[in-house]
Amino acid sequence: MRILGLDLGTKTLGVALSDEMGWTAQGIETIKINEAEGDLGLARLSELIKDYNVDKIVLGFPKNMNGTIGPRGEASQTFAKLLETTYNVPVVLWDERLTTMAAEKMLIAADVSRQKRKKVIDKMAAVMILQGYLDSLN
Repeated sequence: MRILGLDLGTKTLGVALSDEMGWTAQGIETIKINEAEGDLGLARLSELIKDYNVDKIVLGFPKNMNGTIGPRGEASQTFAKLLETTYNVPVVLWDERLTTMAAEKMLIAADVSRQKRKKVIDKMAAVMILQGYLDSLN
């Protein structure tokens, strides 16, 4: 069973994938999207879901620090519904508060340059979202 982890932004979609045992998450790629124009990377996601035989998606769900749902949380809810109907796989919304900040700190600690961090931050956030979900199952 493979699980896909996603971190939805307005310009990029971070993608991570679990191993077959569902223990670890690995970053796969960052898909360029344009949310404003409706380009959400669905063609590439379709390829990944087929190639890796994905049967569940975990999507980052950005809540406000007080637990309320703002515009980005609503965008994730809408995207989750689109994913479920498009790919016929269950989508789990996973609280992602502070994951991007944690990913940034981890990359800084690893002395990754600002330019390189910008390219991988969303993929790393997707890894942290998916790993958090996987850890909750064990």
